[in-house]
Amino acid sequence: MRKIELDRFDLQILQALQQDARATHQKLAQDIALSASQIGRRIQRMEENGVIQGYQVTLNSQHIGLSVMAFANVSLERHNESALLDFAQSIHALPEVLECYAAAGEADYLLRIVVPDLPSLSSFVMNKLMQLSLVRSVKSTIILNAIKQTGKLPLSRLPE
Repeated sequence: MRKIELDRFDLQILQALQQDARATHQKLAQDIALSASQIGRRIQRMEENGVIQGYQVTLNSQHIGLSVMAFANVSLERHNESALLDFAQSIHALPEVLECYAAAGEADYLLRIVVPDLPSLSSFVMNKLMQLSLVRSVKSTIILNAIKQTGKLPLSRLPE
């Protein structure tokens, strides 16, 4: 994966889009010392180069009835290439799994799961996750309160 060169204007655009992905090029031009057309070209370049991977709406899971979040450490029985591919495909088919990361350490994978309630979590772990043929063990941690939850990257921490 090739690192894309970003200048201070690109970073300002990305920072603004992280705050409001619906901001128009004209609105961005009011805050950044570039024209709307220059901003549009820069955004298009960053989209084409994979810096900007997409735009999405962030929902409040509590407000729509998905009030239990948990993290699960998953260990697999086998670790060959086909087993890992099968596991990844199985995880993609589970909408309760919001994120899945291959990990080094005690577990092979770390999953972030969201469900309506504790019985639903129990059912998901026992009837879906543990039923995957490759899964050896699952250790879950129920989240009591999300103190900080963001997808915004710390762009101000990038070296100049």
